Amino acid sequence: MPATFGFELCDAGFLAASSDGTELRPLTIPDRNGATDWPGFASQEDNDYAFGRAAEDTWFVHPRCVTHTFWFKLAHEPSTLGTGGKLLSFSELAYFFLREFSRRASDTAGAPEKIVLAVPGAYLKDAAAEEEKIGLLLGMAADLKLPVAGIVDMACAALCDPRAAGFTPALPIVVLDVQLEAAEFTLLTAHERLERKHYFQLPDSGYARLLKHLTATMGNRFLRQTAFDIMEDGRIEQAFYRQTKAFLQSGADECRYQINTSRRNYEMAAKHDQLVADSRGFVDGLIHSLTSFVDHTGHSPGHCTIALTPRSANLPGLEARLRSSGFPRHLRLPPGAAAAGAARIGAGRLSVPADLADVPVETSVPLSDTRRTAAPALETRLQKARRTTAAPAPTHAIIDGLGHPLAGRDAFTIGGTTARPDLELPAAFSADPNSLIALTRDAGRLWFVETAADRAGHPPIVIDAGDRLTVRSATHAAEILFAHCPGT
Repeated sequence: MPATFGFELCDAGFLAASSDGTELRPLTIPDRNGATDWPGFASQEDNDYAFGRAAEDTWFVHPRCVTHTFWFKLAHEPSTLGTGGKLLSFSELAYFFLREFSRRASDTAGAPEKIVLAVPGAYLKDAAAEEEKIGLLLGMAADLKLPVAGIVDMACAALCDPRAAGFTPALPIVVLDVQLEAAEFTLLTAHERLERKHYFQLPDSGYARLLKHLTATMGNRFLRQTAFDIMEDGRIEQAFYRQTKAFLQSGADECRYQINTSRRNYEMAAKHDQLVADSRGFVDGLIHSLTSFVDHTGHSPGHCTIALTPRSANLPGLEARLRSSGFPRHLRLPPGAAAAGAARIGAGRLSVPADLADVPVETSVPLSDTRRTAAPALETRLQKARRTTAAPAPTHAIIDGLGHPLAGRDAFTIGGTTARPDLELPAAFSADPNSLIALTRDAGRLWFVETAADRAGHPPIVIDAGDRLTVRSATHAAEILFAHCPGT
C-alpha cells in the first residue's frame, strides 16, 4: 500500500517516519557512511560537500570548513562555504541536505505517495517568516519533485504521534524542544482543535552551544587527571566531543573517556552528576525563560503539561528543575514524534495538491489527529508511614521481596515490562507500554505526584523510608515498599 512519509526538519537531527494509514513505523535512514543520525551540519573539502554526521565529524578538525546554522537561518544570505569565489547561500545548503536526506529515505523505504513536513515553530512565527521559509521549502520540493501534501508546526505534529502517552485536553500543553541552535517553547490548547496559541524562540540555547561547553569542561577534567590536553589536536578534540555527545544522549550514570595516541592510552571516568553540574547554567536559563513564557501567556506552571522531546528530556537535571520550579506534569514524547505525527496526519486526511502553492500550512489540527487521554492508565496512591521521628531517605524500592536501588538519575520509573522502567511491575501490568510512573529527584530526595484524576494538581510529596506506594490498574494491584538500607 502506498506510504506517507513524515519528515521532522530539526537541525539537531532530521528524522523520518512512514505510515500506510494503519501501521506507523519510524525510518532508520543511513547516510553514505552508514550513520543514521542527520544533524544539520555541512562541510566542504576541496570541491566536495558532506552533510549530516559526516560533516559534524569534522567540526573540530576543520572548523572554518563547517557550518551548522543554515537550517536555523534558511535564507538567501551567503554562508561561509563555496568554491570558485562564490559562496553558497544558506538555502542552497539546505537544498542539498534535503536532497540527500529525501533520496536516502526513498532508497530505504521506497518512494512515498506523499510527504508531510514538520517544521520548526520559528518558520511559522509570523506572516513574514512563513512567507520566506515556507516559500523556500516549497521551492526545494518543486525542484526535487517531492510529493508534499502538507506542512505542520513541529510541536503540533509531535502531539499527534500515536505512540505517545496521551495528554489531558483540559490543560494547556507546552512543548519544550531544544534543537541545535535554539530552544523553542510552544503553548497549545485542545478545545475544538489542538491549536498553537503562543510561541517563543530562545536563540543560542541549543545543542551546539551546550556540547561545546560540555566538551570544554570535561576536557579540563581530562587534563587535570591525565596531564593530556585534548585541544592540542583537532582530531583528538573531535573524538572527545563524540564521546561527550554519546554520554549526554545515553543518559548513562557513568562514561569512561578513552583517548589513544601513538605513545599511550589515556582514560578518565566521568559521572552523570558531573554532567548535571556542568549543564546547570544552561538548564537554569531554559527554566527561567520557560517560566517567563508561561507567565506571559496568562497561565500558571501548576496547570500546564510540559511535553518534552527526547532532545529536551536528555538534558541533565532538567526534569528535577522543572518540578522544583512548579511544573509537576511532564510528558515524554517518543523519538521522532513530530515525524510520526506528520506521517499520521498525511495518511489520514491530506492529499498532494496539483499546485504546490495550495499545500496547507497548519498550526492547528483536529482533535481526532491527536493522542489524548481522559485518565491515566495507572492509579497510584502513596501511603505515608506513621512516625514520631524524622524518617531517613529510602535507598531501595521493594516489590515481591526484591529490592531495587534508588540511587542514580533524576527520575526513578515504575511500570510494566514493555515500558522499560527501573522497577518492573508484575507481568499483568505490561499491556500498555505508556503505563509509566516517574518519581523525580530533587535536593537529594525522591518526590511523588499523585496521578488519579480526582487528586490531580496536588503538590509533590517527599518519599520517606517506610512509605508504601499502591499501584492499581482496572484489574490488578501491586504494592511497593520504600526502605532504607544502612551502609548503602
